[in-house]
Amino acid sequence: MPKKILIISPHTDDGELGCGGSIARFIEEGNTVEYVALSCCEKSIPPEYPPDILSREVKSATKILGIHQPILFGFEVREFPKFRQEILDTLIRLRNKIRPDIVFTPSRSDTHQDHKTTVEETMRAFKKCTILGYEQPWNNITFNTHAFVSLREIHIQKKIAALACYETQKDRAYINPDFIRGLALTRGTQIEETYAEAFEVIKWVM
Repeated sequence: MPKKILIISPHTDDGELGCGGSIARFIEEGNTVEYVALSCCEKSIPPEYPPDILSREVKSATKILGIHQPILFGFEVREFPKFRQEILDTLIRLRNKIRPDIVFTPSRSDTHQDHKTTVEETMRAFKKCTILGYEQPWNNITFNTHAFVSLREIHIQKKIAALACYETQKDRAYINPDFIRGLALTRGTQIEETYAEAFEVIKWVM
């Protein structure tokens, strides 16, 4: 049966980086996928770009993956610990509205302060859901590869194309198509597939 899947992205691009290939596959298979970005990172935007550039980029990126209306919030980048209760309240409202079966969020070993707050409040808000933590090696000193989603070439191509929408992030090493493909090849090798994305099982509900 089709599932309701919620992607929680602390900042625009985190969800695509962590599980963009899986999003493309889930939508291809007829599942309902909702994408939430808690911050559009206005404070981090280079001065040569307009203030709303990341909100425009995330809409273009998620559209390539098959999501036509991402849900965007305005929490201040790098300040999530100060807004912990407001973030929890926001996630609870989303839970009651969307009622997802599976939630994707940063992993518990993610070292970024906004990501840590996001996963902790996700665990509090979504007690009845399966929760999987996605991988972001630049923030993960360790990462437990407990679950895998096998992917095909078309899914990797869509992930790379989606991330290419982030003109503001083009100099980041993790946006590089070779890195994206290389990590997918590594995770695919672990399950004897060509490509895959790996996830930490935070909670599994059957």
